[in-house]
Amino acid sequence: MAACGSGTPTTAQSSASSPASASASASASTVTNGPVTPPAPPAPAAAALSVKESNDLYSFTYSYPGAAGAIPALKAWLDADLAKQKATLAKDAGAGRVEAKKNDFPFHPYEFSTEWKVVTDLPGWLSLSTIIGTYSGGAHSNYAYDAILWDKQTARRISAIDLFTSKAALSAAIRKPFCAALDRARRQKRGADWKSDGISDFDSCIAPLDQVLILGSAGRRAFDRIGFLIAPYNAGPFAEGSYEVTLPVTPAVLAAVKPEYRAAFSSQ
Repeated sequence: MAACGSGTPTTAQSSASSPASASASASASTVTNGPVTPPAPPAPAAAALSVKESNDLYSFTYSYPGAAGAIPALKAWLDADLAKQKATLAKDAGAGRVEAKKNDFPFHPYEFSTEWKVVTDLPGWLSLSTIIGTYSGGAHSNYAYDAILWDKQTARRISAIDLFTSKAALSAAIRKPFCAALDRARRQKRGADWKSDGISDFDSCIAPLDQVLILGSAGRRAFDRIGFLIAPYNAGPFAEGSYEVTLPVTPAVLAAVKPEYRAAFSSQ
């Protein structure tokens, strides 16, 4: 996820008053009639949210960054999702404990965790991603990816794929480099001698757009990276964990972007 963007840039601006302007300000203050109204205090910075709760039934963790909390509509969506996920976890864990007692086997508390992080924060867009971890009494915990692309202008969540003319058009533009990058990642995990047989599920290429798609920016001005977050079992056995593939926005990719969104992209 880090390869797709570097989060929110910060800028600092400073200004110096000339002697003339300072004198003018001082002069203006001497002719003020009535009490001087003090300046309004600066608005508090949006705080990131982190919720952690643990009991004998479940363990729940949910967080999002200040960049998301600063957008009222997005904050409302995240807060609603937090409440929904917690209620679902409590309900499922309660049912699991009843089932364990009924069948006389030990109950292990359920778990849910998600930590939303900034992929990139652009003037018109906020791109977030997260790993969702879950445990419901099985042999091991599981995890999956999710992403949010927030359109600041229309104040709504939009699927990244909806910025393109079609799945087929985007797939045609990225499939070959995606498959090559995925095989390089597999080789790093499996050894330099590994070669794809092109047949088995964990050796052949997978459909890139069946994975979680995120948009990022190295230049911090427009989307110039496309990331693919690949959960365990999708490209390899569980023991290999997840995979991530990041590709640049090429002219071929840019050609697949809907005209109304092309200003948000930059090709290499």
